[in-house]
Amino acid sequence: MGGTASKRADDELFFLTLAEAARLLKGRKISPLELTEAVLGRIERLNPLLNAYLLVTADQARATARNSEREILHGDYRGPLHGIPICLKDNFYTRGVITTAGSQVLRNFIPRANSDVVAHLQEAGAVMLGKTNLHEFAYGVTSVNPHYGWVRNPWDETRISGGSSGGSAAAVVAGLAYGSVGTDTGGSIRNPAALCGIVGLKPTYGLVSLNGVVPLALSMDHAGPMARTVRDAAILLDAIARAAATTASSKKSVAPKRKAGPRYAASLDRPIKGLRLGWPVRCCYAGATPEVERAVNVAARVLESEGAKLREISLDGVEATVEAANIVARAEALAYHAQAGYFPGRASEYGRDVKSHLQAARKISALDYLRALGARDVLRGIFEGAFKNVDGILAPTLPVTAPLRDQDVVRLANGEESVRSVFIRFSRPANFAGLPAVSVPCGFSDAGLPIGLQIIGPAWEDARVLQIAHAYERASGWHEKHPLL
Repeated sequence: MGGTASKRADDELFFLTLAEAARLLKGRKISPLELTEAVLGRIERLNPLLNAYLLVTADQARATARNSEREILHGDYRGPLHGIPICLKDNFYTRGVITTAGSQVLRNFIPRANSDVVAHLQEAGAVMLGKTNLHEFAYGVTSVNPHYGWVRNPWDETRISGGSSGGSAAAVVAGLAYGSVGTDTGGSIRNPAALCGIVGLKPTYGLVSLNGVVPLALSMDHAGPMARTVRDAAILLDAIARAAATTASSKKSVAPKRKAGPRYAASLDRPIKGLRLGWPVRCCYAGATPEVERAVNVAARVLESEGAKLREISLDGVEATVEAANIVARAEALAYHAQAGYFPGRASEYGRDVKSHLQAARKISALDYLRALGARDVLRGIFEGAFKNVDGILAPTLPVTAPLRDQDVVRLANGEESVRSVFIRFSRPANFAGLPAVSVPCGFSDAGLPIGLQIIGPAWEDARVLQIAHAYERASGWHEKHPLL
């Protein structure tokens, strides 16, 4: 198992893009129930190997698919998500369906209402297949879950899928769903997307409601799409991107000022000729393995051949804000768990790593937290300065490919570093600043493991970020590769 491979004839249905499947459904070439039954069968066969799903809601999915079939036959077509089987990270509230957040603490929690994201997806007609595995409480980078087992990477089952949205990434790339929605506090959408070879978007802070999402750190949490292509991600974003005026995700003290934006899928095909793309070589490329650096360099040249202008830029000072972001994340995580009555009273029910993070957070003082919050303004100033001269910033999503299951450190070009440190260094700044950032596949290592290109944009320029990613994807074709399973 493992290695890159093109579509096999018997798997062709499962590796359609979401947009391709939508055209078949709209044209009545296949029914929502037929599509759903096919994917449920594949989940039954492959999930024991990958452990991507914690819960498969097969009966509910079939009922929704039947209803979608009736609606489409009667001319009531809601749009490109109507009848499409998708999955959800198991920290989104689902009415009447258990929501564990990957923890024993919530093993019996059944929400009485849907999260806003789930409500929007249901309104769009999506078929919910089930809830995907994740790092406990979304507080980790590996999706090695001590309670429900670890998520295996479909390209090599001895390696991790990344975290915390690892189950969603594995399900999408393995043909166990046509898309998913995950959460990202320090890279938890983009990093699994990079390790599994799919597209993952962390939108601008506040663009997607966090109402009904089990929080990690409220001022840095984001919800966003995970899919096989940029167009598929844009279709999902069109459904879930709603103003969240009454939720914590849109407080004026946290969220950048919002500008009205276009419908995302409709704006993808605009040319990128003349767009200025920043290349922060000194900052974001330091330590990347030669394979990753080479793949991202080639990707930059592809974008240049599409008409973009590359400019080397300075982001000096960005890495110095990572520890401040870590302090904010720890303090806000502890605040949630303490206020909910989970920690420390139920500490024995947590896995070792999450418990250790929360215990360490108890040493953070109010002054530490306020000083760390001040670093956010510094970071935003650095990015705002850069965006006066460029329209987007290119960087590796991760400096390495997928580590082995029990690997605690990784070898970089400039030495060894812990997996956790490596996995948040390039991704957490966009969370702390609230900026849109997408990971798109940009190649494979010699061992056949995916590599991701990260594109970061100014606040509320999610459409531009997707536009750049789409231009690269269309020119490179890496999204057409799938694991053999």
